Amino acid sequence: MSKLRVSIVLLFALLITLFFFSPQIQPQSYFLFSNPDPDAEDLALFHRATRTTPHLFTLKNPKPKIAFLFLTNTNFTFAPLWEIFFTGNNHLFNIYIHADPVSSVLSPGGVFHQNHFIPSKTTQRASPTLIAAARRLLATALLDDPHNQYFALVSQHCIPLFSFRFVYNSLFEYRVESLNKYKIQHPSFIEFDSKHPNLYQRYNARGKDVMMPEVSFKDFRKGSQFFILNRKHAKVVLRDQKLWKKFRIPCIDTYSCYPEEHYFPTLLSMEERDGCTGFTLTRVNWTGCTDGHPHLYTREEVSPELVRQLRKSNSSYPYLFARKFSPETLAPLMDIAYDVIFRD
Repeated sequence: MSKLRVSIVLLFALLITLFFFSPQIQPQSYFLFSNPDPDAEDLALFHRATRTTPHLFTLKNPKPKIAFLFLTNTNFTFAPLWEIFFTGNNHLFNIYIHADPVSSVLSPGGVFHQNHFIPSKTTQRASPTLIAAARRLLATALLDDPHNQYFALVSQHCIPLFSFRFVYNSLFEYRVESLNKYKIQHPSFIEFDSKHPNLYQRYNARGKDVMMPEVSFKDFRKGSQFFILNRKHAKVVLRDQKLWKKFRIPCIDTYSCYPEEHYFPTLLSMEERDGCTGFTLTRVNWTGCTDGHPHLYTREEVSPELVRQLRKSNSSYPYLFARKFSPETLAPLMDIAYDVIFRD
């Protein structure tokens, strides 16, 4: 009987040992072999950005600024043109550059100095990486300077169609009355298109009804990848996790996969449409587009008349920027920069 008692005591002691020590062992094994959330770093950045407070502008305080968010995977061919655009207005803008680290984008110097490059991750066309890159730019600009009140997303293929002063005055002189009649705000310029001919195919690019229940087809929107958001709407974009979980899902139908053209207009149309114009200020020519790429302007097409035509829009605003221009167009654009482009 004594041997039996000893065996029972030893077994009981072993069970107690396992009970108390196994919880300390298991978590260590879990962290060794599990993959961390790939969005964790971005989410921490976005969370900090949404907690920033807006700057109060008075007669004694500096004027509001425009944050220019450059999303690129090649060198800045049009840096000389943008240099003219920005010159003399350093107190009214900031520049932030998300350059694909795989592409080894070089700093052209001048206003595009190295300090403007933000920590970046690889981007790929027809993937949610372009959405993540744009959100990274928004978050960095929100955190960097409380005077940033507008956030203009542009690419290395974009050019300005007016002088900086014209662009600045056009954005800050126009106000809209929000649903709250006591609150006047500067609008966001983002396109909401619900009638695109391929909208249904794009909605089901990840599989039929995969976007449900968070995004129904009636709420699905298309818009230009390039927008100008105010501070309020920039924070709405960074707070979102619900729609991002759907848009980050890889597409099955890659031919119809353009998440960067759908995430931002769908989100703001659903969550915070108040204060959005529903149109973009970046002109793109989709005539004769191939493989989802817009018309690429060549050297022979550049002329004063082209610039004047690109400015025209169906809204009360002219287009302020345009794309997509081939590198060879830099020389003829520089030839008409002072007399046409920047002569308001």
